[in-house]
Amino acid sequence: MKYLITVIAILISSWIYAQTTISGVVFNSKKEPVVGANVYLEGTYDGSTTNEYGAFSFNTNETNTQTLVVSYLSYETFTMLGDVSYMKDLKIKLREDVNTLDAVVLSAGTFQAGDNSKVNVLKPLDVVTTASALGDFVGALQTLPGTTTVAEDGRLFVRGGDANETQIFIDGIRVFTPYYPTTNNTPTRGRYSPFLFDGITFSTGGYSAEFGQALSSVLLLNTIDEPDQEKTDIGIMSVGATLGNTQKWKNSSLSVNTSYINLAPYNAVFPNRNDWIKPFETVSGESVFRKKTNLGLVKLYGAFDSTNFEIMQEDINNMDGLYFKLKNKNLYFNGSYQGVLNDNWSIQGGFSYTHAKNKFNVGDIVIGDTENSIHTKLKFKNRINNRFKLYLGTEYFATDFKENFNDLTIVNETYGYNNNLLAVFAEADIFISKNLAFKTGVRGEYSALLKQFTLAPRVSLAYKTSEKSQVSLAYGNFYQNPSSNVLKFSQDLNAQSTSHYIFNYQYNADRKLFRAEAYYKKYSDLVKYSDEFPDFNSAFNNDGSGYATGIDFFWRDSKSIKNLDYWISYSFLDTERDYRNYPEKARPNFANPHNLSVVGKYWINDWRSQVGFSYAFASGRTYTNPNEAGFLNYKTKSHNSLSINWAYLISPQKILYASVNNVLGFRNINGYQYANSPDINGNFNRRALKPAADQFFFVGFFWTISEDKKSNQLDNL
Repeated sequence: MKYLITVIAILISSWIYAQTTISGVVFNSKKEPVVGANVYLEGTYDGSTTNEYGAFSFNTNETNTQTLVVSYLSYETFTMLGDVSYMKDLKIKLREDVNTLDAVVLSAGTFQAGDNSKVNVLKPLDVVTTASALGDFVGALQTLPGTTTVAEDGRLFVRGGDANETQIFIDGIRVFTPYYPTTNNTPTRGRYSPFLFDGITFSTGGYSAEFGQALSSVLLLNTIDEPDQEKTDIGIMSVGATLGNTQKWKNSSLSVNTSYINLAPYNAVFPNRNDWIKPFETVSGESVFRKKTNLGLVKLYGAFDSTNFEIMQEDINNMDGLYFKLKNKNLYFNGSYQGVLNDNWSIQGGFSYTHAKNKFNVGDIVIGDTENSIHTKLKFKNRINNRFKLYLGTEYFATDFKENFNDLTIVNETYGYNNNLLAVFAEADIFISKNLAFKTGVRGEYSALLKQFTLAPRVSLAYKTSEKSQVSLAYGNFYQNPSSNVLKFSQDLNAQSTSHYIFNYQYNADRKLFRAEAYYKKYSDLVKYSDEFPDFNSAFNNDGSGYATGIDFFWRDSKSIKNLDYWISYSFLDTERDYRNYPEKARPNFANPHNLSVVGKYWINDWRSQVGFSYAFASGRTYTNPNEAGFLNYKTKSHNSLSINWAYLISPQKILYASVNNVLGFRNINGYQYANSPDINGNFNRRALKPAADQFFFVGFFWTISEDKKSNQLDNL
């Protein structure tokens, strides 16, 4: 018996002495102890947790080379490969995980809307429930700071840039003709329905090197990756009707929307200042097909519309008015793919094709033009680690534009241009810590038409100043070829350029957001021409220049008052340009020094209703009074508009919706048209350029038929 006890004691002693003690201390970058971290040898049950001092200690029978793992929430996992005999009195520093929700965000110059954004300024619902927008995503974005109110145009004017300086992309692929055609003093709308989009990024400047050919801003629209259920949407409106349907299968889905708009019935009830021969009419349709694969997602998006109208507009130089007729057909196709190549590499790419055909009659002039444009793109992402991500890509643009001109003296004059542009870009996201991050990149472009290569560096920095606030800086150079109305007459030009400097402060609390952003833009090589409008005989050059500087403020609060969500935007803009046919540098006639928007939405449970309002103020814009010396020497009165809307749920799936734009009937003036010749007293007579109607009324009934019998179109109103 004594012998057995002795043997057992020897075995236990040998086992105890064969064990190795692993010990150390775990702390963070501030040298504070990390309490509760898991510490263990990979592939074993040997391990422990750190105590209140960050210390740990445990025994193991493992020998030779092993992997020690230390992990804790919101920190990067630490691994150490080595001989266990040396794993004593370790000092382990954990780095903060830069992918946590409270990490710094590179946001200078960017407003994002979408569930995947860490900093949401607008949600997808907001884009289509803003009272003044009338279901147009562009109209909703005009309530954000940095935009300028140009009521007679309807496109996006951003930080002193004209509407041609903003480019729109769907799933990362360029849209060449994003707006419906229109006539003078009548605002346009975005072509594409908000029904199919779930994410929007609006970069007012300093955007990624991935995007080019835009001097001021880019607008990125992302289609829905996966619909939640099968459904049918029916809409009957005072201006037309809509019909949509979504079908789902195991790994794919298809959404289709059609729309018919005809303003003839509306104009019969609410006449306006235009003399319509044939009121505005358009038929449109769009669809998205989605297919999931083992490694990615394929999307095919297509849209078609046909528009026509005929009108006689008041004109001070034509007693009988100015005749205008338009027929337009537009086809847009977009295909994209995003997927994973391996653990570190992912791929994204796509292409788009645009075919646009217009025929204009302006008085005795007949103009017909056809545009065929292609965009292809391929982008790779390498996630080297949590702190370093590399993006590489290339893209190709091709445009073939032809125009035919006829009037009383010229018959079948044909002109146009053909451009091929190749671009490459590289960009890196570098996270120094959870509080400090950089984005730096460069973009190179070669235009075969202009025979010019441009190189555009971009860089941005963000630093988290507290748990809820951060500051950002951004700088970049941007290039854009002259627009079609210039290139169709002359190609002996260079790309226009600008440099952006941006400083941003952002405070993001629970359902509250404040942004303040200051910027400076310097323009060079802007196109100038010798006539009022580009023509066959105009002289063109790149001698134009300009600047834009200002500050934007944005405040949103959906918490302080129950059921009330509101935001306030204010922008101050100081800008001057010498371009087009300007004789000197001056503030452009599309630039308002002061712009203010206030948007509110309130849900009333007892009424089963959402009511909303949108107020817009813009200070006067410049115009030239030929009766006085100077250029752009006068200003219009300020622009004011208050719009309201009401969505009433008849049942969970039936909605009655009504809205009124400019409900108070402000008599806004967009500018003045002066006579070409003075009267007998030597004065140039003028007429005010007023909106076609001071108010717009909209009524609609929307019915959804879905599997859950609860979904409705409130998101789309």
